[in-house]
Amino acid sequence: MTCGKITEDMNIREVIEKHPEVVPVFAKYNMGCIGCIAASFEKISDIAAVHGVDVKKFVEELNEAMQDN
Repeated sequence: MTCGKITEDMNIREVIEKHPEVVPVFAKYNMGCIGCIAASFEKISDIAAVHGVDVKKFVEELNEAMQDN
């Protein structure tokens, strides 16, 4: 994953652990995923749906944050 893009089917915790630079994107949408037990088994698409966020836009922003670092 460190060489590729973040996708909507990736695990939240893995994304955050491997790419901590994306944490502000989660914060922007008031997603408290960092400390949430569900982050261990939910996917990016799951959290976007729960928070009513367009998953395509969210993934795009995550990838932009990853590239900016």
